[in-house]
Amino acid sequence: MSGPHISRTIADLRTELKGWRQQGLSVAMVPTMGALHEGHLSLMREALSRADRCIVSIFVNPTQFAPTEDLDKYPRQLEHDIERLREVGVHLAFTPSPDEVYPKGFATKIIVGGPSAGLETDFRPHFFEGVATVVTKLFQQATPDCAVFGEKDYQQLCVVRQMCRDLDIPVEIVGAPTVRDEHGLAMSSRNAYLDEAQLAIARRLNVILRGASAAISGGADPAAETASASLALLDAGFKTIDYVAARECGSLGPWRPETEGRLLAAAWLGSTRLIDNVEIAARS
Repeated sequence: MSGPHISRTIADLRTELKGWRQQGLSVAMVPTMGALHEGHLSLMREALSRADRCIVSIFVNPTQFAPTEDLDKYPRQLEHDIERLREVGVHLAFTPSPDEVYPKGFATKIIVGGPSAGLETDFRPHFFEGVATVVTKLFQQATPDCAVFGEKDYQQLCVVRQMCRDLDIPVEIVGAPTVRDEHGLAMSSRNAYLDEAQLAIARRLNVILRGASAAISGGADPAAETASASLALLDAGFKTIDYVAARECGSLGPWRPETEGRLLAAAWLGSTRLIDNVEIAARS
């Protein structure tokens, strides 16, 4: 199987897209920052099942990193990533430079309200502004019919959906289930930072969240249960807990017993920050 076409510029991307559109082909997109793992590949397979052509962007977006965060050490392995795209059957890799995406004089930002409030924003106030801006640009550049995002980054998924609704961006946003290892740990590029002892601790995250979710849907007080889950994570070996929170699906407002929800968490292991979430069933 031949590898994907590689577009490094917006002009080349649009030239390829023009040919596809002239043939009447549908297009799906998977935005990524590279360092691809099985979780990413599952998004690509979903995209390929929904459209004639699949574009994967590989771009470590500087605007979603704060000065104190890991932009410089974020894993970059483009040759390996392109090989993974070839294995899955992706048609085009869009691999722009930062200057291509943010040329000199770039001064526009996209700010999304609603589901962006709280959770990640309490600790990374710059984050969703950077995500919303780059995703808007990618959608303008690639004009996909649909785009696939992982449910692991659940708040991000909700923010992108809100943005597309509010700005009338004609892209169907598809949420794909979180892919986990055999121990239940959500696949993440940042897992590569963890040593064996830390991995053993990290695998407790989903176990503790699932227990708390079951308790909440079964009648336990959400505030008490999220506080208990935070203590359980600290006891398991996590360094600090940014949040454990029960929220409604979609809006990410406070969870109500009659609604489907999500239990979301962010916690630190050493210098590595992990996030995860699990469903909360509505009380019957």
